[in-house]
Amino acid sequence: MKLVLDSGALLALERNDRPMWRRFKAAQLAGSVTATHAGVVGQAWRGRGPREALLAKALAGVEVRPLDWALGRAAGELLAATRGADVIDAALVLLGDDGDHIITSDPDDIEPLAVAAGRHVEIVRT
Repeated sequence: MKLVLDSGALLALERNDRPMWRRFKAAQLAGSVTATHAGVVGQAWRGRGPREALLAKALAGVEVRPLDWALGRAAGELLAATRGADVIDAALVLLGDDGDHIITSDPDDIEPLAVAAGRHVEIVRT
């Protein structure tokens, strides 16, 4: 099982949210992959000084995948199927595999995308 992090999860880590840090560290200790994509990093990263250090520390333990042509195209097709508009969320869902946990501050946006993509993931609110 891997953790797939949206920008809300990254911002929770940046805020030093203890439950999010416990979840993150537990996944690392269990040998689980923690992943996101570069578009999500762009949503969270603002270069805000000392607090950004926590986000940088967390990202050092995250597999940041590129939002490349293939993922962008697949995300666009998923959005067409759901009449959605958020390519960042669609691409995030496509990183998940059956049994993975998507950690999000927007479960109402993520769930229909996961269903349409046929991903049997656990959606966890930050």
